[in-house]
Amino acid sequence: MLKMNALPGVPRWAVLAAHAVPLVTLPSGLWRIALVAGLPVAPPDGDMSLGEALYVLSLTGISEGLALLTLGLVRPWGETVPRWIPLLGGRRVRPLAAVVPALLGATALTGLAVWFFCAPFVKPDQPIWQGTPAQDALLAACYSPLLAWPPLLTAVTLAYYRRRTGRQAAGDRALARA
Repeated sequence: MLKMNALPGVPRWAVLAAHAVPLVTLPSGLWRIALVAGLPVAPPDGDMSLGEALYVLSLTGISEGLALLTLGLVRPWGETVPRWIPLLGGRRVRPLAAVVPALLGATALTGLAVWFFCAPFVKPDQPIWQGTPAQDALLAACYSPLLAWPPLLTAVTLAYYRRRTGRQAAGDRALARA
């Protein structure tokens, strides 16, 4: 059995959802790494400059890092700043200090998903992707899991807020203990 070191009172579904977030971002990151490595995952568009490669790799690192922050909503370091962090170590994390950025992030991710799917309808004469059918299928397989990121993050964030502010209903508390 997988031991996830969650805090007491955190519902099991929230722990699983928090651990799923970094996993749903991983395929797109691997696709971007393959792109930088020169693998044929995208239509040939000439050689990628060093700046473009660094941007793509940075995007991968930042998105995975942000996804990993979701774990803080179910782990001890999401309630108390780790002692090794200068000036803040050992202090309690105020619930809204975690909830507001998380919900803003979920909103931004939802906006990006909507934009990505609506863009082809806004300018249908300008295709945003001109890959082979295999490249299109690979792109869809790698980026589709990202659609789960906003709802997973929202659900885990709301569970964190309810747990930290004591706004859980009695039935929810019973489920959290189970």
